[in-house]
Amino acid sequence: MIFVDTGAWIAILNRRDQHYQEAATIYNDLQQEQARLLTTDYVIDETITRLRYDTNHSLAVMFLDRIEFLVETGVLTIAQIDRDLFETAKALFRQYDSARLSFTDCTSFVVCEENSIAEAFAFDRHFPVMGINLRR
Repeated sequence: MIFVDTGAWIAILNRRDQHYQEAATIYNDLQQEQARLLTTDYVIDETITRLRYDTNHSLAVMFLDRIEFLVETGVLTIAQIDRDLFETAKALFRQYDSARLSFTDCTSFVVCEENSIAEAFAFDRHFPVMGINLRR
């Protein structure tokens, strides 16, 4: 299973994103491999918000449609940040004052650990710091 982060979702959809070409290649490779993907409700929220404000509403809606399709077809699992994950993410966030991690990053790292995920489709340099390899 491969974790998908906000930056990857945005790069797949936004042709003007600096990582668009790389993201398209990685995403096609993942489809060819029939890889199972995992993301979180927090990542989805962050992606929708950034697409809405950085591009437009229709692209944010297109993202929602894609997410629903991937879930319906069994390609994507969405992890919900429950109380226990939230508490663990808070503790992690408190530990890394100098790393400039977002709280969503911390929830993502906790979900990766809980699900034994060692690889992420992401462009965030913090994943390798947390021991999670980037798919390139």
